[in-house]
Amino acid sequence: MPSVIGVVAVILFILYVVLPLIFRYSPAFQRQLVFLPYTIGLRWPIAVNYSQPELHGLSGTRNFYMPTEPKISVGVWHILPGNLTDKSFKTTEESLACGNPVVLYLHGNSGSRATGHRVELYKLLKSLNYHVISFDYRGFADSSNVVMSENGAVTDATRVYQYIRKFSGKSKVIVWGHSLGTAVGTKMVAQLCAVNQPPDGLILESPFNNISDVFRNHPLTLLYRPLSVVDRFFTERLQSNNVAFDSDVHIAGVECPTLILHARDDPIVPVFLTKKLYEAGLKSRPAEWSPLQMVEFHEDLNCAHEYICRVPQLPSIIEEFLAG
Repeated sequence: MPSVIGVVAVILFILYVVLPLIFRYSPAFQRQLVFLPYTIGLRWPIAVNYSQPELHGLSGTRNFYMPTEPKISVGVWHILPGNLTDKSFKTTEESLACGNPVVLYLHGNSGSRATGHRVELYKLLKSLNYHVISFDYRGFADSSNVVMSENGAVTDATRVYQYIRKFSGKSKVIVWGHSLGTAVGTKMVAQLCAVNQPPDGLILESPFNNISDVFRNHPLTLLYRPLSVVDRFFTERLQSNNVAFDSDVHIAGVECPTLILHARDDPIVPVFLTKKLYEAGLKSRPAEWSPLQMVEFHEDLNCAHEYICRVPQLPSIIEEFLAG
């Protein structure tokens, strides 16, 4: 039988040599860890019937698929506002022009548009009489199973946004990103502002300044910090592998009203990384642009990384933001 010392030596070798080397020299492995669309080799979650969103308590919801590039399509849910759920519309396009605000939701890594805390937020927004358009990036859920990248996720989000704008008329369109989705949203909105096609607002829930700082401060890299190898093996090639997600750079181009929401007890994205993003925005955005706001939620609310949707004051915060 192998000795305890031998087993420990093998484990340490895997942790401190094999995994860092794979992460550094395998762009595919690096992208997998950033996006986390798989669990034990399976697209996650499994056994979800996306064509029946009512199974998740989402009445008045249509499932459809949208092409975003040649041979690439994404799965989409359109959740009708509460006050339109019982009305008859021939198409999604017809309902978008009814005047209710439209929220384009960009989810974080792992899971899908059917994940529980995301569905909770949809229901809240539906109760406020907002449309919700939520989709899965390429590589996730029932979207095209292709290589993921920062640019690919931004392209998918941009195509869905353009679809909404084409049919929304004078309805307000808000981009709402959560976690990794905040980085997708910030880059997309900066690009839209550059071509004079901005949304009416950007909401960033649990955002970070850049993915490199997330790796440096993530609980999973705690083992490597004493050896000072986090940058050399985990962050040095993020840019060249198209997964840099530098929101603190892109926020300089976000001209529309922007609201940052973050919980002080977030164990995944420490609040100081969010403050770095906020401060970068304040420094880089011209004073005459629309306001940039940040709201922090106390630890007693137990929001952590995913449950700001449960804050009692959130509806009034959202409505005040939209009215501004």
